[in-house]
Amino acid sequence: MLPARDRRPRIKLAGAAALGLMLLAASLSGARAQAPHPQMAAAQARFEALPEAERKAIQTDLIWAGQFNGAVSGSFGPLTFRAINALKGGRGPADGILTPADRAALAKAAQAARDAAGFRLLDDDRTGVRIGIPAKLLPKRAATPSGGSRWQSADEKITLDTSASPPGDDLAALFEKAIAVSPNSPRKITYKLLRPDFFVVTGETPGGRFYRRLSAGPEGLRGFSIGYDKALAATVDKLVIAIAASFEPFPTGPTPAAGTPVAGAAGAVSAPALTQPAARGNERYGVAVLLSDKVALGAAAAAEGCRSLRVGNRAARPRAKDASGLVLLDLDGTGAAKPPALAGQAPEAGEGLVLVAFGDEAGKRAAVALPGQLARTASGATVMAPLQPGQAGSPAFDRQGRLVGIVTANPSDRQLVAGIAPQRAYALADGAAIQAALGQAGLSLPAGAAAGAALSTGAVVEAVSGAVQPLFCGM
Repeated sequence: MLPARDRRPRIKLAGAAALGLMLLAASLSGARAQAPHPQMAAAQARFEALPEAERKAIQTDLIWAGQFNGAVSGSFGPLTFRAINALKGGRGPADGILTPADRAALAKAAQAARDAAGFRLLDDDRTGVRIGIPAKLLPKRAATPSGGSRWQSADEKITLDTSASPPGDDLAALFEKAIAVSPNSPRKITYKLLRPDFFVVTGETPGGRFYRRLSAGPEGLRGFSIGYDKALAATVDKLVIAIAASFEPFPTGPTPAAGTPVAGAAGAVSAPALTQPAARGNERYGVAVLLSDKVALGAAAAAEGCRSLRVGNRAARPRAKDASGLVLLDLDGTGAAKPPALAGQAPEAGEGLVLVAFGDEAGKRAAVALPGQLARTASGATVMAPLQPGQAGSPAFDRQGRLVGIVTANPSDRQLVAGIAPQRAYALADGAAIQAALGQAGLSLPAGAAAGAALSTGAVVEAVSGAVQPLFCGM
């Protein structure tokens, strides 16, 4: 999903984090390298020939039609392909292409769903955010004690709040506070994500669910949260996706009409002058860790069957693969390298970890911090994490920023839950496996310092940002 561009990764978690969904689209999946879906490339080419506004309108309409629960990015991937085929429901070939009749039917169905919910975009005069509100579901409106706006259902079983604060608050610190759960708390965090300019936290209480998103910008922090009765999840989960897709923390321009059709949407697809597509059906992705200026370490599953390999913006070649699923990569050219320290002692099962991965954002591979939890089974170490396709090779760090493992499994493409990736178990080459792989090649990593005070997620990522690079596999 990458156009031609500078692919140098930028990992900046300096107190800012903005998007409600974590859909990290990747072109291929599975434990082994696979060829692209035979019809995916053609469908992608047709989709990406459309103007960006229409691509996003299609994805938004697919959300309202109940077929798509990812981010409205305008990029074509397996989720969009499947959603279009599900919408077609066997009418014609399952080729991922919307005919003019299909597009017209989709727009009609989506508008009917919006009308049923009374969904409309509005600019909140108290916080400055732009957000979609299902007014028929949330007819009650009031101010919050903190100065934001509140919408509620008539029975108060659903509450949506907006919030804003001036510059000065530390987003990373607020993220840590938002995910903190005491032993006596009935709250359970089901998903947590910190990005350079936003965070998302979701969770459950004994009787409800909640979703919180907070974004940072020059004007301060702005966000929204929604809480609802767990019995309403079948209906509200879908609305959360639509609300998050509509959210603009720092809007520009006039408020667009919700569901405004794009001119020519049902017409024939032409090829306007566009930048290179944000996704390519003949490329898949992974993550690599720099061991030195000339060598990187990654997951063999991400490097198998590749006609060409790059780590960051440098060509790479596999040197050696081991039984644990790791692969050493030799790098061409030169570049700065700051290898991570290796944890001297294996963490205990259940310990919280920070994984660094990459996903597509606005046509670029952007770094993302993901939560993980170490587990051990009879077959070896695993990590529970919300990974997506294209994140094989993601390194896992402890709360001192020391490398404790590398994900060797290649996450398969699965539907998201309420727009976000669920926690699942993935095979992890632990510190002992990493040391063994490096020892066979005559390499080593520096030993990490003794355990001290736990670092925040942002501090961990900042400490390791020079070592983690995106991997690109040309098929």
